[in-house]
Amino acid sequence: MGELRLMKGNEVIAEAAIRCGCDGYFGYPITPQSEVMETLMDREPWNETGMVVLQAESEIASIHMVHGAAGSGKKVLTSSSSPGISLMAEGISYLAGAELPCLIVNVQRGGPGLGTIQPSQADYWQSTKGGGHGDYRLIVLAPSSVQEMNDFVELGFQLAFKYRNPAMILTDGVIGQMMEKVVLADYIPRLTDEEINEKYGSWVTNGRKHNRQRNIITSLEMDSVRMENNNLRLQKKYARMEEEDVLFEEILCEDAEYLLVAFGSSARICQKAVDQAREKGIKVGLLRPITLFPFPQKPIAKLAKQVKGMLVVEMNAGQMVEDVKLAAGCAIPVVHFGRMGGIIPSPGEVVEALEQKLIGG
Repeated sequence: MGELRLMKGNEVIAEAAIRCGCDGYFGYPITPQSEVMETLMDREPWNETGMVVLQAESEIASIHMVHGAAGSGKKVLTSSSSPGISLMAEGISYLAGAELPCLIVNVQRGGPGLGTIQPSQADYWQSTKGGGHGDYRLIVLAPSSVQEMNDFVELGFQLAFKYRNPAMILTDGVIGQMMEKVVLADYIPRLTDEEINEKYGSWVTNGRKHNRQRNIITSLEMDSVRMENNNLRLQKKYARMEEEDVLFEEILCEDAEYLLVAFGSSARICQKAVDQAREKGIKVGLLRPITLFPFPQKPIAKLAKQVKGMLVVEMNAGQMVEDVKLAAGCAIPVVHFGRMGGIIPSPGEVVEALEQKLIGG
């Protein structure tokens, strides 16, 4: 069993990065995620594992540092919060176009604009539908606990390298700032260049060793036919993600007549709402998407044939609800309940919305 500690979600991101053999972190402080870099600086992992930790001069600089390190096959990450991720959007698109693995952590805050430092889930569209320019997708993981903040660091890297694609942990200020017990992972040795080549292929730019052909990493292609072929290859990769790596959790769905769909901290609230609703005799279950992309379309479509309606609970104006509607089709009502501006809904509010919008609607 790993080491048991009481830690903040942001702190455990840093600890998990050190323990999973991360080569480097490049970031810039912004509330409510600044503890990620602060913890790394306090831990001084360069003395322990050789991990590089650098505060860049801006979010734009940090994402391009990630780009350069990822091109040499290094296991690298950055973290920020909503406005900072917006500044990184161009670089993230370059990473996706160049097919480079990396991990990006977004501890969401309310917007639009500078908004508030309070938690939000209003970056769902930005994270799952691209965010930057071009037809690209990110692998997006949505933790609902501090333990999953820990676990998803290594999982995010595994998926990023499997598909040679940027992965994102999309969390929020609730989970980033909350303290819970967490079982930390054991230390994983950092991969050598030879191990990276053997496990993931020899695409990295780490010198022309063993007389191999030179590797060129770029997202630029001036020939339209070749660029279309590049895009078609990317779309096949995204389709493979949807076939092989959809993650979700079902809670009390076996006999459910109504379904709550929620991710991240909203899902934690909905777990209590399910208990309260069942105490009132309402048979309700919860489906929690863990991967927001690839999205659990098939499980939602299956449950749409069973339940009378679905309530999508998010801390935003209604974003994931669109994907739930597409998955469920037109057979049943799919409605949204959300709070904005950093306000966190209570389980009682969720039950009341379920009764008003679906059961009594």
